[in-house]
Amino acid sequence: MNYPRLVLQKGKEVSLLRRHHWVFSGAIAKAEPGIENGDLVSVYSSKNDFLGIGHFAQGSIMVRIISFEEREIDAAFWEERMAAAYALRKSLGLTDNPETNVFRLVHGEGDLLPGLIIDYYNGTAVIQAHQIGMHRHVAQITEAMRAVLGEKLKGVYDKSAETLPKNLGIESNDWVWGNAETDLVKEYGATYKIDWEKGQKTGFFIDQRENRKLVSAYSKGKKVLNTFCYSGGFSVLALNEGASEVHSVDISAKAIELTEQNVALNPGFAGKHESIVADVVKYIREIGDDFDLIVLDPPAFAKNIKARHNAVQAYKRLNAEAFRKIKPGGILFTFSCSQVVDKSLFAHTITAAAMESGRRVKILHQLSQPADHPVNIFHPETEYLKGLVLYVD
Repeated sequence: MNYPRLVLQKGKEVSLLRRHHWVFSGAIAKAEPGIENGDLVSVYSSKNDFLGIGHFAQGSIMVRIISFEEREIDAAFWEERMAAAYALRKSLGLTDNPETNVFRLVHGEGDLLPGLIIDYYNGTAVIQAHQIGMHRHVAQITEAMRAVLGEKLKGVYDKSAETLPKNLGIESNDWVWGNAETDLVKEYGATYKIDWEKGQKTGFFIDQRENRKLVSAYSKGKKVLNTFCYSGGFSVLALNEGASEVHSVDISAKAIELTEQNVALNPGFAGKHESIVADVVKYIREIGDDFDLIVLDPPAFAKNIKARHNAVQAYKRLNAEAFRKIKPGGILFTFSCSQVVDKSLFAHTITAAAMESGRRVKILHQLSQPADHPVNIFHPETEYLKGLVLYVD
């Protein structure tokens, strides 16, 4: 093993000793010349103690550690990591489940692989690398998946062109190996069509699986409004569990088209579903007060710390409008996927919205991401999704 060396300033090794995966630019004292973006480097303390191996990249986060052990990053390394990730999903009952055949296989630092997301869709694995160093290993990662998943894996699609900087030369997404046998998946018995080539993220918001199930548990006989609906995940499960009526709203016509396809894939919903292309905040201002259940699942309003204040104000306005309009005795599911808006700040924001609306509100559930999106206890940034289920008098 002979990776270029990078030495930290005195005292800056503490976070790595605690198994946090990031090395910030201000922590670096010196680096060997010639290191380029994406290179593997060995990180040492000021006392020349080995700390870890990671991918180098110019930026505020300069190294993302993929191993705290001094070892070769070879085929055996990738197979070990993949086997550990798969074993977790197997223990969760996700790998051989006829009712649910879509799950997250690798969740970045949560599976000790910073910058790597892999979602599994009924035989197709979709990769998104969020840094060039990880992307260089796509072929090895694919071979590791083939070794671990065996016949369960039919194809591997690389969708990293959308997550990597445009100046790196990764211009298009493509199949790495095999192909898809189907683009249909099941989640809690409902059928969905997944567009991993043109859809958002890897094609589906898998992180809301358990929260969709909880929405459906509250939906029987209820009139439901699903906002920022994307491909209609909440809508389909609510209808499956006997919602009397579901309205799906998104500003994207493409999203509404996906929603309508997914509703049509699940028979028996004729006359119970309406889809609307509209700006959600404006739409909620104009609706009546007869919705029993409202889902607010907006995109990330803040993708960095500088945008946090404006994001908080946007969450407050959105939720205040929903509080004003929901039927007395109604249930509001409200979410934030902005990592820089933590659980406490989100809860305070929703409290401020409730006060502004003048409604009496009770918290029924506090929600997060599902277990196939594990939170690394040493790397709290892996926790990003938070939600509240609220009873509104």
